[in-house]
Amino acid sequence: MTTTPVSARPFVKWAGGKGQLLHALRERAPREIDTYYEPFVGGGALFFALASDPELAPRRAVLNDANRELATTYEVVRDDVGALMERLRALEERYLAADDAARAEMYYSVREEEPVAPVDVAARLIFLNKTCFNGLYRVNRRGRFNVPHGRYARPRILDCDALPAASRALASAEICCGDFEAAVEGAGTDDFVYFDPPFHPLSKTSSFTGYTEGEFGRPEQLRLKRSIDALTDRGVPVMLSNSPHEWILGAYEGALRYRVERTPARRAINSRGDRRGAIDELIVTNYPESRMYGRLESLA
Repeated sequence: MTTTPVSARPFVKWAGGKGQLLHALRERAPREIDTYYEPFVGGGALFFALASDPELAPRRAVLNDANRELATTYEVVRDDVGALMERLRALEERYLAADDAARAEMYYSVREEEPVAPVDVAARLIFLNKTCFNGLYRVNRRGRFNVPHGRYARPRILDCDALPAASRALASAEICCGDFEAAVEGAGTDDFVYFDPPFHPLSKTSSFTGYTEGEFGRPEQLRLKRSIDALTDRGVPVMLSNSPHEWILGAYEGALRYRVERTPARRAINSRGDRRGAIDELIVTNYPESRMYGRLESLA
């Protein structure tokens, strides 16, 4: 009897994750990809979707994130997933056996830890991601994770399917932690770069860029635009996701070499459930439709 291999998927929940947009993004990906670059990898939804698709899977990948703990976690999932799963199993058994008060005490105790060993860094990040409020990753100005405890009856701290599948998908991936421009220096015409930066906020109250102790404001968005222009000049296929802010629209709609499309996506993370409705996101590409894997007849 044979079993169907589990498709790779994100092993952490990440603000701005692209689970709701995978179909639209996949349809717009180039038909052939040698090396896949994702300079703001986050949860890696598009990477895992492509890696699990025999028709679209890239030969290799370069995945980057400015969040050092997240990059370390990707490396551990790739290189030492067995040891990581053992750590998570112990954490899960202890957490699920505790009452509400003991769970909260355990959570805040783990949150205060500063592990050094990569496998312990990864176990702590995944544990906090699965048990914190709303699966949110946020740090303060000192770079310390500061999300409060969540209240889930039986959180899946150890995902026995997702972690091994992710490890297989990451086998040929290079993991980096650095600036997004440096991460794409080696990209060529047969490759594919997908930028999913912290979105430019639609209002003063909608801003959330606290994945690292730095910020991704307008100067960084401008630097990203210049980087995309440079890649376009070199003939590198690029896709960008961002908010439909008029300033972002103006930066890309005015250039004839970019295709700018809107597609609705449900907000996955918000402190209020009634505000997790659909909101348009932009998909910007710099290559012709004829090069895309497939096209949606409607963006609705």
